[in-house]
Amino acid sequence: MYNQILKEIAQPYYRDNYPNDGQRFVAWYLRNIHNLDTYETRDCITDGAGDKQIDAIYIDNETSNIYIIQGKFYSGETVDAEPLREVLSSWVQIKDLAHLQEGANERLQVKINELSTALEDDYEIHFEIITTAGLTSSAKDDFDAFEKQLSEDETLAAHLELIDNETLQFKYDEALNKNRPYINHQFSVEAGKYMELMIGDTKAVIAAISLKECIKIPGIKDGSLFRKNVRQSLGSGNKVNKGIARTIRTDASDFFFLHNGITAICSNIEIHDNVLSTKELNVVNGCQSLSTIFSCGENTKKANDAYIMFRFYEISDPERADKISTSTNSQSAVKPRDLRSNDKSVLTMKKAYEQHFTDGYFLTKRGEKADPTKYNTNHMVNLTDLGKELIAWHSQRPTISYSETKIFDKYFDQLFHKEYDPENIQALHDMFSAIISKWTKDNPMDLNESLLAMKAYAPYHHLYAISVVFCEINKMPESVPNPAIALKKLRNSDLVDYIINMTGTCLNAALESASDEARNSEKIFSPQNWIKAKASLRDLRNSVRQSLQTLKLIPQGKEVVDKLNSGLAMEKTDFETRWSAD
Repeated sequence: MYNQILKEIAQPYYRDNYPNDGQRFVAWYLRNIHNLDTYETRDCITDGAGDKQIDAIYIDNETSNIYIIQGKFYSGETVDAEPLREVLSSWVQIKDLAHLQEGANERLQVKINELSTALEDDYEIHFEIITTAGLTSSAKDDFDAFEKQLSEDETLAAHLELIDNETLQFKYDEALNKNRPYINHQFSVEAGKYMELMIGDTKAVIAAISLKECIKIPGIKDGSLFRKNVRQSLGSGNKVNKGIARTIRTDASDFFFLHNGITAICSNIEIHDNVLSTKELNVVNGCQSLSTIFSCGENTKKANDAYIMFRFYEISDPERADKISTSTNSQSAVKPRDLRSNDKSVLTMKKAYEQHFTDGYFLTKRGEKADPTKYNTNHMVNLTDLGKELIAWHSQRPTISYSETKIFDKYFDQLFHKEYDPENIQALHDMFSAIISKWTKDNPMDLNESLLAMKAYAPYHHLYAISVVFCEINKMPESVPNPAIALKKLRNSDLVDYIINMTGTCLNAALESASDEARNSEKIFSPQNWIKAKASLRDLRNSVRQSLQTLKLIPQGKEVVDKLNSGLAMEKTDFETRWSAD
């Protein structure tokens, strides 16, 4: 991996943006393993004078995880315990964030503010030591002691993971699988530890699979292996997962007997020469176990006599697969948000949408795919995006759009409480698609890089800003415009592109104004915290108002104002009360 990475970080992007190979290595890791874009990557890097032994901090709002990264780019075969001591030092300092900020560089100070907010939302901390070498024998002993100390701490539990040369290769290969439609994988099985069965017309294989084999399975980290599972990983802080990790560390040889096993569904299973080949592999029960086994990488690799039971079923019927997924998940209680795809209101919405748009498809399950040759790609919508659009538009709270957990748990009933017009679903989809088409690396709206680094959720503020334009022009500041009527007005007056550009500029101005205000007050400004705070809504609304007022003062401005007032005029009945979400 060292030679491959050395070659890749010689590319202009890395050379132009990072001063040394150490930073370029961390940037390469963020881009290739965490799959961040160029703006997100630069935003995460904290390395340099005053970095407090922290090279990068990546806050994943989708999975509620904080990744604190320490990189060691070495050409040698081994590295000593120095990076472990640096991680331990940063972990101790994180327990006192106020003290950590003292003497920290500007980039780290901003990230500490974001980290503090994330910890308040119960995000989990993951320390990642990434290196192209391996640990010395003494360093491995230190790693075990440090890993136990961090995971069992009562005040700030954290997970410690070593990404050495071998693990880096696994993760790189796994990252490549993210864009593949299916997971095909081969397992090494041992003679006398598996058997083939025919249960009726269904082929099955029962096998004791080594834990070492488990960490090689692609799709564990990004969840693509668990597409048919009713939930994703609950994290290392979950009680059941803590117990699994403890068994791996202290009682690995008995793991097979203490664990219920894994259920996997495949379209095809073949065994030849102690190699079990699977096609279209999906784990429908065992997400928590495999995620924990994967996260305990170093301890897992040392578990020589540790096995877990796999049940492989050759099943192509999706309804039967979904039934097995629901029925087999009893090891941990299934929370309501895990089964939202089967909620009555969601199924009603799906049925109504697909009846109205007969060439369309409403995707309700994570990882679900729709055949583009069978359906109109413009009429393919999914439940996750709709939830984020609903809370941004109807609840006027894009500040919550970053959190799937909140949308589909805490606020689900407020958002999906009644029948919703399919034309409004399509309108929100079309407006957001038009918005996101301009949030590209070419940056046609000349957005601040801090906004582009938040592409996963900042565009929902952009969507909210469009609703604000209608509210201001129609003097309905406390109400919410009907999205289908709003989009029709934009299209009929040929204002779609103009309003998207205008509101993008307003969002940019609001962020920069808030940043200037914080700087003038000698305060640390965190773009991520601002975008999650209600202050951003006030700033954005004021920016829209100011933009509309400025139009009246510039040459040809009156003509534009008249076009906006006539083209975007709506009846009072076209507005409704904001849906409560707080």
